[in-house]
Amino acid sequence: MNFIDEAYLEIKAGDGGSGASSLRREKYIPFGGPDGGDGGKGGDIYFKVNTNLNTLIDFQNKKLFNAKNGQRGAGKNKFGAAGDDLIIEIPLGTVIYDDLTDEELIDCNEKSGEYLIAKGGDGGLGNAKFKSSTNQAPRKCTPGFEGEKRSIRLELKSLADVGLVGFPNAGKSTFLNKVSSAKPKIGDYPFTTLRPHLGTIKGAESSYVIADIPGLIEGASDGAGLGIKFLKHISRTGLLLIFVDLFPSEDLDPVKQINLLTNELDSFKDNLTQKVSWIICNKIDLIQEDEIAMIRKEIETKLSKPAKDIFFISAATGEGTIELLKSLETEVIGNKEDLA
Repeated sequence: MNFIDEAYLEIKAGDGGSGASSLRREKYIPFGGPDGGDGGKGGDIYFKVNTNLNTLIDFQNKKLFNAKNGQRGAGKNKFGAAGDDLIIEIPLGTVIYDDLTDEELIDCNEKSGEYLIAKGGDGGLGNAKFKSSTNQAPRKCTPGFEGEKRSIRLELKSLADVGLVGFPNAGKSTFLNKVSSAKPKIGDYPFTTLRPHLGTIKGAESSYVIADIPGLIEGASDGAGLGIKFLKHISRTGLLLIFVDLFPSEDLDPVKQINLLTNELDSFKDNLTQKVSWIICNKIDLIQEDEIAMIRKEIETKLSKPAKDIFFISAATGEGTIELLKSLETEVIGNKEDLA
């Protein structure tokens, strides 16, 4: 599994350099005044969004990050050089938490975002700063201040207009593969998708992004299977497509599948069932045509929470997908206009 959507880091900004204690000593000036310079400021630590990244895998083996310390001051009023800032690149959609308090610190959702996470310490004062009318030759200087240190947690949340959810093998990856340029791995065994896949759909008037979330199982919101690792990826989407397998390998009729999935979404901390959801019944190529009307009626009358729309498609053959995509484009455009 090469997709990492969570990382724990220890970061430490640079310490400020110490101030210098020095007295001016030059030929013909035997009793010069204090000329110790201040120490340099420690380097800050920033997180910067890199839109070419889509994983936190770079942090799998590197956990400690330190910015450079400021340099000491010197005689002849020479200030110490400031420590270099440290810039850490992260994918768009990364959320930064304080790992000790679980407080959300920064939501990195701006494509050109650069976010200060730890501030470097100020430099200490040289003895030149302590000269006064009553003390013409002070020896006092101060050490630099320590840079901020943090224990942080990074979580990556996919930024998409539409999220696909469903049990393993419901056909989400096949659908995304058919209608977009995304090429998720497809197979006939559970958890073929081991990472969220993003696909861009180019419509007649606009384009939008669909996220294929790994198949959920009952208990996903409590940590069962891989589900809890990925539910957060659909917390940003405005529309959920609940994929239903019309030809399941287990005894899960469409209504039971939808109710189980809805319960998992409802149990997740972000209350995902508050979002608009459509029911996508897949694999109509494997059932009789007269069964479709019966299944539609059962879904409309027996769901614990009604869906806004129901679509019947075959992701494998493409049947019904054109109508679905047209409706998706209209819905997504409407959502973006509401947010504008």
